[in-house]
Amino acid sequence: MLGSALFTGAAIYINLVEHPARMGCGTELAATEFAPSYERAVGMQVPLAVASTVAGVAAWLMTGSILYLIGALLIFSVIPFTLIVIMPTNKRLLDPGRDRSSAETRALLDKWGKLHAVRSVLSLIASSMFLVSILRG
Repeated sequence: MLGSALFTGAAIYINLVEHPARMGCGTELAATEFAPSYERAVGMQVPLAVASTVAGVAAWLMTGSILYLIGALLIFSVIPFTLIVIMPTNKRLLDPGRDRSSAETRALLDKWGKLHAVRSVLSLIASSMFLVSILRG
C-alpha cells in the first residue's frame, strides 16, 4: 500500500510540478529534458506498481476485502495503459531524429501530459482503495 502511495505522489508531482516546469522552458529544452526524466521515472515507477499490485492481491487473499483487489487492479492498470496508450507518444518523443523545437513536438509533449494525468488518477483511486481498506481494519 505504501508503494501505491509513493507511486501516486510521484505521478501527481510529475503532472503538477515537473511537466509544467519542463514545458515552461520552451519546447526544445522540454523535449531534451524529457528523455532522462522518463528513464529515471521508469526505474522508480515500474517496481512500485508491481510491488503494489502484489501487496494488494496478497492483502485481498488474506482479508477477503474486495477493496484491496480493486486497488491492486487499478495500480496494475497503469502498466498496460502505459505500454498500450502512452508508449507510442513516448517513442515519438524519444526519436533521436525528432526536431525538438517543432510544433509537433510541443503537441506531443502536451498530449503526454494529459495521458500521464490518467496514470495519476488511476493510482490515486488505487491508493484511496487501499487506505479505505486499512482504515476499515
